[in-house]
Amino acid sequence: MQYLVQMRLASAGRPVTSRDGAVFIEQFILPTLELCRRLQTENKILAGGPMSGAVALVLIVNVESVQELDDLLTGLPVWPRMETEVTPLTTFEGRARSLRPRLDRLKAELKEGGP
Repeated sequence: MQYLVQMRLASAGRPVTSRDGAVFIEQFILPTLELCRRLQTENKILAGGPMSGAVALVLIVNVESVQELDDLLTGLPVWPRMETEVTPLTTFEGRARSLRPRLDRLKAELKEGGP
């Protein structure tokens, strides 16, 4: 299943001093970028990347289960400092398949003289 994952640095996670900033980049950001690059080569991250001008990631993640998604996200070094929003995605074919019975019902209503 595919998920849209949006991660943005929480206000409380923002480094305050230059030392904090250097540690944050070295221990959280760069390792996260490296792991994301590896996950992309493994086809776990299908698209997305860092947002320009923000400490944020937007990813399309492909996993077999919600547990695998949770493990992947919580395994990112930067995860404890981020606010994360996850949206499950369906496929284009899946959405078309779910709409066909509704279309059939609507057409049947039209034939019966419905609104």
